[in-house]
Amino acid sequence: MSSSSSKRQTLFISTLIISWYSSNIGVLLLNKFLLSHYGFKFPIFLTMCHMSACPIVFLKLVPLQHLKSRSQFLKVATLSIVFCASVVGGNISLRYLPVSFNQAVGGTTPFFAALFAYIMREPGFHWFGFIICIITATAARAFKSVLQGILLSSEGEKLNSMNLMLYMSPIDVVALLPVTLVMEPDVISLTLTLAKQRQYMWILLLVNSVMAYSANLLNFLVTKHTSALTLQVLGNAKGAVAVVISILIFQNPVIVMGIGGYSIIVLGVVAYGETKRRFR
Repeated sequence: MSSSSSKRQTLFISTLIISWYSSNIGVLLLNKFLLSHYGFKFPIFLTMCHMSACPIVFLKLVPLQHLKSRSQFLKVATLSIVFCASVVGGNISLRYLPVSFNQAVGGTTPFFAALFAYIMREPGFHWFGFIICIITATAARAFKSVLQGILLSSEGEKLNSMNLMLYMSPIDVVALLPVTLVMEPDVISLTLTLAKQRQYMWILLLVNSVMAYSANLLNFLVTKHTSALTLQVLGNAKGAVAVVISILIFQNPVIVMGIGGYSIIVLGVVAYGETKRRFR
């Protein structure tokens, strides 16, 4: 690869990562605002709104790819359910945890995060929120990253990012609808009531859904052009950025241990990037 091609590739990937960070942190903070400060206490319905935005935004921007085999469909369906569970769990945890602690659990070893949070009386600690966050922040997210990497890169089953989102979205909506009706039965009436009280309710939900779609699409693009491992490393760094921004916006309390932990994460990301560059 020539020097100019390498620079263009680096610029392209850097732009993808910056765009992914911006949309992901934006939707995270808006989710927190809606679920904890705005009175909209329906994380499952909120996730369904996110997934419903995909077919609307898609609008034939790229040619439709057809699924080639039952095996490919099963992988897409599995990714959809795991992805959906991860997002729903993350949104539920945001109702109970500050963004800073939500991201800390996602980027550190859960056992020690729980132990230190309990011992040091982490501000805003909530056991239910923590357990939900732990389930979605470890195995589900790691499995999702690997499986989406296969679907985006393998020769026999390769799908582009927009087509993958297009196939996943209806599966997620179908899976979420009965869960929403059972666990959030009053969502429609209460949302309509809230919309009468809050002038910008529908605008916020629309912006939130479009941002979520953008974040998911960029997540797939970053995976395709880097790797599942790189995505996890970058995700940890993103968590550190989200923590700083959330503290500035929501005034979340923070402890010295938290600052130290995220400093280690940032140093780890820098070391990973330098090691990867040297061994190319």
